Amino acid sequence: MNRFVRRYTADDEHNGGVWAGTADANALGGIQSGGIQSEGIQSEGIQGDADSNTQDGKAEEQAQSAQLSQEQSADEGTQAGRGGDNQQDGHKEATDDRPWAQDANITPATLEDPSVLDHDKARQGADSPLGTTYQRGPVMFRGQMIPTDGTTSGHLLSGEDSTDWLHMDPWRVLRIQAEFVDGFGALAELGPAISIFGSARVKRNTPDYIAAEKMGGMAARKNVAVITGGGPGIMEAANRGAALADGVSVGLGIELPHEQGINPYVNLGMSFRYFFVRKTMFVKYSSGIIVCPGGFGTMDELFECLTLVQTHKTAKMPVVLYDSEYWSGLLDWITGTLQSRGMISALDPQLFKVTDDPTEAVEYACRMIPGIAGNGDASRTR
Repeated sequence: MNRFVRRYTADDEHNGGVWAGTADANALGGIQSGGIQSEGIQSEGIQGDADSNTQDGKAEEQAQSAQLSQEQSADEGTQAGRGGDNQQDGHKEATDDRPWAQDANITPATLEDPSVLDHDKARQGADSPLGTTYQRGPVMFRGQMIPTDGTTSGHLLSGEDSTDWLHMDPWRVLRIQAEFVDGFGALAELGPAISIFGSARVKRNTPDYIAAEKMGGMAARKNVAVITGGGPGIMEAANRGAALADGVSVGLGIELPHEQGINPYVNLGMSFRYFFVRKTMFVKYSSGIIVCPGGFGTMDELFECLTLVQTHKTAKMPVVLYDSEYWSGLLDWITGTLQSRGMISALDPQLFKVTDDPTEAVEYACRMIPGIAGNGDASRTR
């Protein structure tokens, strides 16, 4: 319990006994520093322990007045103890509007004298009006917000009865982040590359398969890596052409129920859980796109690239549609419906080129790569 030394002021006789806090009781008429003290401020009032050490009759009279002053109200005693004068006697009333100032366990000495405050306890929240402070990592809790489920390290070391957390969003975010990190790490030093898209359902030795294999070989001989979805059909054909030409043959696979694994002609491969991470790798590391006949997945990759170029989210990227007969119905709808009804501009159909020549497809897709024969110094920013 903090002790608060009080002295009897010159106004006491006139005001019926007003006490003022001081650290120097010797300054007034023989009252010793250990003479008159208060045992703290209680909610019922001020209970003093008056011990008068007097040297003359006047000091005894002052001590008797001290006993009378103990019967005053808690507010009067508190205000006088802090050195304040009440307004009725022409003095300024002292108040403390801090929320913890009314706590009966905190004395005026604690409030007014920083040296009395235990700063270690304050940092721990012992002096907070909300109670104890609990820290979990960078997060601070007080009062009813303090968790009761143990510590972070305790959770780490404890056994898990349920594996539901594997399927929750926070864990899923970490997996997505890991896929981006792995993809960037695997392809950062790839060099110039083009992507070749197409159906996984195309059979070997068909015209589309043979054309895709030829395009993959041509790109490899230009020292341009070939990126595909890593599956069968058109993807396998393009990877096969690049691998047999001693080029870099990249396969970016995806977990699907009916299309699993990477085809045997990939020499740099990676499988993804999420389509959007995989498509980011296609666009980030490709300098051109060749789109062969394909289904919904191929359409998705085509329009994703066209949208990014149209909205300037990526630098200008050559996009080639191979096999004009296959794409003719889509082209008629684009120019006859989308453009005529104002859904796209007259310039948007110029974002891609249509050809039936594998050589022309590769030349057009590689035209933005610096150092390729016949190309300028244009380059894409990745």
